[in-house]
Amino acid sequence: MNKRTVQSIVLGVSIGLAVGLGSYTFIYAKGYSYMLNDPQSCANCHVMQEQLAGWEKSSHRAVATCNDCHTPPGLLAKYATKASNGFWHSFAFTTGRFHEPIQIKEHNRQVTEKACRKCHQEVVDAIEGWHADKRDNETSCLRCHRNVGHLH
Repeated sequence: MNKRTVQSIVLGVSIGLAVGLGSYTFIYAKGYSYMLNDPQSCANCHVMQEQLAGWEKSSHRAVATCNDCHTPPGLLAKYATKASNGFWHSFAFTTGRFHEPIQIKEHNRQVTEKACRKCHQEVVDAIEGWHADKRDNETSCLRCHRNVGHLH
């Protein structure tokens, strides 16, 4: 066999392994469920059970699902965020490098903060207008209301 044939075989085997392993992981981890809007899919892994249970008891259950608060608006932005979170969550669980209790990353905190502001814009405007001369930075909804969606 020449060098080019060996390289083609190695490339084919590598791609086959990646596709096979990726497909197995996607099916085993119920990856398809993350493409839906079902809050139960967020609890496919045990580390999210507390968050799901808290959301089920919260006032937001009647008006919002996980995607409403934890993904940005727009199809592309929503699924890009879901894909990134899915990859890093599965990487953390596979390698055993996940933090318990789960902690929100900065990008996801910003997405959630924007979602709060979108739904509660009138209240946010009133609060920030009232505090305009007393603060240096934007008010953080999550600083005071982190328990609203999940009842920690």
